[in-house]
Amino acid sequence: MQKETIKLFDSELKIMNVLWSRGDVPAKYIAEQLTREIGWNKNTTYTLIKRCIKKGAIERTEPNFMCHAKIPKETVQLAETNELIGKIYDGSVNNLFAALLGRKELSDAQIAKLRKIVDDME
Repeated sequence: MQKETIKLFDSELKIMNVLWSRGDVPAKYIAEQLTREIGWNKNTTYTLIKRCIKKGAIERTEPNFMCHAKIPKETVQLAETNELIGKIYDGSVNNLFAALLGRKELSDAQIAKLRKIVDDME
């Protein structure tokens, strides 16, 4: 049975990114970090943390309102990528890949990395 994917909004991903980069931290640390980075007030951050807890993305423990990411970053990245492919590229990985390769801004090093990815898959 496939586990249901947790849908996280951009604001919730900012909370999760702190946990994914720092590991388990108190909610106070997350609030301070996001105040410095993007100017959120403490109440906004706590509201979003509680929303992530309700969704099952974060686990809260005491003392000190410690936060723990219950879902790995890679799981969220895969779900978001699949959603992008389905929504924007008509479900076609080929169309996504063609769009990436067609970008004029790709450096030779980036193109080489993409070639290596394809070669490793064969």
